[in-house]
Amino acid sequence: MSLIPLRRPDQPSRLAGGRVVAPEVVVSAEPLRSRPSRREIVAVLEPVWAAPSGDAGDSVRASGDLVVEAAERLTRFLHPGEVVAGTPEGRLTLRLRRGERAARPVRLQEMAYHAVEVLDLVADAHGLRRGVIDLGVGWAPVTRKQGARQAEVNASSAAAESLLQRDLQPRHHAADVRTRQPRINLWSAGSQIVWATLGAMLVPFLALVGLDAVGLDVSTVVYWFLVGALSLTALTIWAESSQALDPPRPPADPGPAPRATAVIAAYLPNEADTIVETVRAFLAQEYAGGLQVVLAYNTPFAVPVEAELEQLAADHDGLTVLKVADSTSKAQNVNAALRVAEGEFVGIFDADHHPMAGAFDRAWAWFSDTRDPVDVVQGHCVIRNGDDSALARLVAVEFEQIYAVSHPGRAQLHGFGIFGGSNGYWRTSALERIRLRGSFLTEDIEASMRVLAAGGRIVNDPGLISRELAPETPKALWKQRMRWAQGWFQVSLKHLRPILRSSRLTLRQKLGATYLLGWRELYPWIAVLAWPLIGFYAWRDGGLDLTSPIFALVTLFVTVSGPLQTFAAWRLAAPEIRRHGRWFLGAAIANMLVYTEAKNVVARVAHLKQLRGEHQWVVTPRNAPSSGSSRSTDVPETSEEVAA
Repeated sequence: MSLIPLRRPDQPSRLAGGRVVAPEVVVSAEPLRSRPSRREIVAVLEPVWAAPSGDAGDSVRASGDLVVEAAERLTRFLHPGEVVAGTPEGRLTLRLRRGERAARPVRLQEMAYHAVEVLDLVADAHGLRRGVIDLGVGWAPVTRKQGARQAEVNASSAAAESLLQRDLQPRHHAADVRTRQPRINLWSAGSQIVWATLGAMLVPFLALVGLDAVGLDVSTVVYWFLVGALSLTALTIWAESSQALDPPRPPADPGPAPRATAVIAAYLPNEADTIVETVRAFLAQEYAGGLQVVLAYNTPFAVPVEAELEQLAADHDGLTVLKVADSTSKAQNVNAALRVAEGEFVGIFDADHHPMAGAFDRAWAWFSDTRDPVDVVQGHCVIRNGDDSALARLVAVEFEQIYAVSHPGRAQLHGFGIFGGSNGYWRTSALERIRLRGSFLTEDIEASMRVLAAGGRIVNDPGLISRELAPETPKALWKQRMRWAQGWFQVSLKHLRPILRSSRLTLRQKLGATYLLGWRELYPWIAVLAWPLIGFYAWRDGGLDLTSPIFALVTLFVTVSGPLQTFAAWRLAAPEIRRHGRWFLGAAIANMLVYTEAKNVVARVAHLKQLRGEHQWVVTPRNAPSSGSSRSTDVPETSEEVAA
């Protein structure tokens, strides 16, 4: 099923009963119903279009007449008694019933999508072909302390912030939101690591001992729970690995290729060393339909490489260099690039990625399939600087475990894929609707869940390769994986429950989402339970019975989970990685000894950070690779272009 609107503008709600009113009526003191008005909100929708200049910072606002006409069409999506108004300033203001607390953003999100649809229809009816709409969406509650008029002021402020993000996401006015700002220092970080390691073992051990002291021995229950948990995880690894052996392939005869757009998102102070090399690699791409390359970047201060990039843009008609002045995230850069994107589909890439030759032709083959339409295609990310260090080699093998085994295997097993942030190709209409949200540390996974919830289809193609750089130091790797782990946890907290309640998804997909967003988060805490259980048996029995099944269980877990997946990764790896058999052997040993548990520690620390209210975004440092043994022949190599 392809990505579809929640409801077409010409299909009114069964509860339709809203009406258009004058702007002053929206903010009147009279409640929508006889009960206290604290169950109401005021929302402000602020639509803008890109200016004809194409500058990411220039916008054209909707006219008062246009939004009034749009307001008339929006009434069919309102509930009885709710009101909407178009203002002379080109905004839409709404007064809505709150409903359940958790559902407020969901309802307003639907209204935002409907607003985009009706604004498109109205603009087309007037012959105004303005392109992509950016819609600021803000809201504030009507309470005894905050009347409707003040709520509108606060909602307008929130809409302005939403407009800067260009993500169509409803925002609550900051004054109405209680936020924590915990102090972050070496002590807080150190204590989190201690709790995630020693605490994760000591607390369960003390609980077992304490319960035993009062005559309640739960060790048998814990033992069999652990057996089941580890067995489930091991079986899942087997299933993913077997499913990955036969990945789906794109249609062989895709037909004439349309124009495509490659969006490179960059934060230049961090990626100045690699960005020119990356842009040249994209300019060297040959694609039958014609490729537009958009470099969308932000920087807090001017950097010398900007002049070189501008010169490249002057020399190449297919390159657009877009400085997003108000951006603070990759998501904002990508969303801003939609204003200038000309392609029927868009490839999103980080600033160190070099796609293989023919990448966009292969991606188009997926989108061309009209029998089973695709909204997103996720490719295979390969590390290209594996020769630089032992750490880079470990990450290179890990990426093969992820992109050659886990992602395609899970897509086959669960019935849906995920967008991994880079080397992902979107149908432009789907990306315009979903957008990326910088409020999440892993905006890619969050967008994937919204695609899934909307009935969209994401496929995984391990044959669609792009090559990137691995972090060069343990500190850089720690920061990267901490952001990933905390971002996954954020997405799980936000999306697991709505996905399980969705009527669009099959039971198979819901089970897959439960494993991915639920079990995956619990498992790092479960896996460590083996040690306090062993400790309890030693304390209770005065020693360990080496013939105890617990040792066989731990042995099974260690010998199956890591090495099996590593072997599958070697079988399915990109050719330039597969030829390094010693890398896989070293990674298998590292996984058994330290690396798997190190990743579990990262996940547990990330949970503690999220629960404490820490939400720092830390970019991953990137430098040009120093060696060339992993060089790909897919990308032209000259002294001025690629040095892998």
